[in-house]
This record gives sequence, structure tokens and C-alpha cells, in this order.
Amino acid sequence: MTPATHSRIATTLRAAAPPAILLSILTILLRFPPTQNTFYPRCPVHELLKLQCPGCGATRALAALLRGHLIEALHFNALATLLLPVATVYGILCYKRWVQCRPLHSLQPKPSILYAAFALAAAFTLFRNLSLDSF
Repeated sequence: MTPATHSRIATTLRAAAPPAILLSILTILLRFPPTQNTFYPRCPVHELLKLQCPGCGATRALAALLRGHLIEALHFNALATLLLPVATVYGILCYKRWVQCRPLHSLQPKPSILYAAFALAAAFTLFRNLSLDSF
């Protein structure tokens, strides 16, 4: 095998690995819905404190979206459902740079965006754990 052939194979495998892993994960979610199977990890925050963290329900929401059930996905985790398009675009940009062997540090969000994201997650967590009976 020539060095050029070896390099092409390595480049192809580098490009194919992340989509193959993503496809495997999505296939598992479709084949084994989280609402019907218990092998998915449970949230330690919910287990210990009986509170829903910002990520609670995100796996079930993604599984519902894969089946085309938007309202059900919003019910499981509205924040994850609404931010999925942003995460998808960011993931595609990172993947493109990774395949091109370019550094990812230029894709880091500004601190103000990170602070806003943390504030949004905190507000979402607060509101989803408030009892509506208290109003």
C-alpha cells in the first residue's frame, strides 16, 4: 500500500466516523424509544433531588422529534427541542473544520453568548421546577 493510498483511507475514515456514530445513536433511539426502555442513563440530579435539570427529558425529546412528534418533544424538554437547530448548525461547522484538519478554537462562542446560554438554562430550570399550584 502506497503512502498516498494510506492517506486517502485515513482521510475517508476520519470523515466517515462521526456520521456513522451519529447514525448509530439515532437508530438506537428509533429502535428502542426511551419511554419504553430502561437501559438509558437516569439523571443524577433528578434521582437525588427530584428536580429536573436543563437536560432532563432531552433524550425523550430527541426520540419524539425523530418520530415527527413536535408537541411531545416540547413537552419532554422545550429548551433542548428549540435549541436543536442551533446545535445542529454548530455541529456541522465543527465537523467541517475537523474533517479539514483545521483548528476548532475559532468556533468558540463569545463569553457573552455563553453567559446568556447559562442564564437561559437557569431560568428554564427554575420555571420547569416551579409548581403551578403555588400561583
